[in-house]
Amino acid sequence: MKAALFVALLASTGLAQAAQTVELKLAGPDGPGKSIGTISIEQNQYGTLLTPDLKDLPPGVHGFHLHQNASCAPTAENGKPVPAGGAGGHWDPDSTQAHKGPYDDSGHRGDLPALYVGADGKASYPVLAPRLKAADFKGHALMVHAGGDNHSDHPEKLGGGGARMACGVVQ
Repeated sequence: MKAALFVALLASTGLAQAAQTVELKLAGPDGPGKSIGTISIEQNQYGTLLTPDLKDLPPGVHGFHLHQNASCAPTAENGKPVPAGGAGGHWDPDSTQAHKGPYDDSGHRGDLPALYVGADGKASYPVLAPRLKAADFKGHALMVHAGGDNHSDHPEKLGGGGARMACGVVQ
C-alpha cells in the first residue's frame, strides 16, 4: 500500500514519467536504412535521461544531438546527397548560433552528451541532458554523428562530429 502511494505521489509531481522509445536507423543517401536500435527518453529530477540500446556502430565516441526538424530524409547540397539532411541543424530555439555543449546555457540546446560505443559496436551507457525536458524532444530528430564532439566551434564548427550516421524522429 505504501509503495503504491509513493508511486502515485511521484507521478503526480512529474518526477516519474513513462519513457518514450525512439528507433534509430542508419542515415543513407537514399533515406533511412537499417534499424540499429533504440534510445529511451525519460524525464527525471535532474533533466532528461537518454538510454541507448544501439548496435552495429563504429567503436569510439560519437557526437549526439537533437536536430531542429522531425525528419531523417536525405537532402542535397551542391548536387551531392546529405544523409538525414532533412533534420536541419542542431536545435537552437534561442538563436544562440553557438555550439557550447550540454552544460553551458549560452549555447544552443541541441547539444547532448557524447555517446560511447564499445569495441563490440554497441552503445548502452545512458547520458543526461540537464538543460532539457523530455517534452522538448517531441517533433525533432535525434542524431548520432560519425565522429566525436568537443562541444565547441573550434577548431571545427559544431564540435567536429562529422557526418550524420544514424537518425530517429521523436514523435
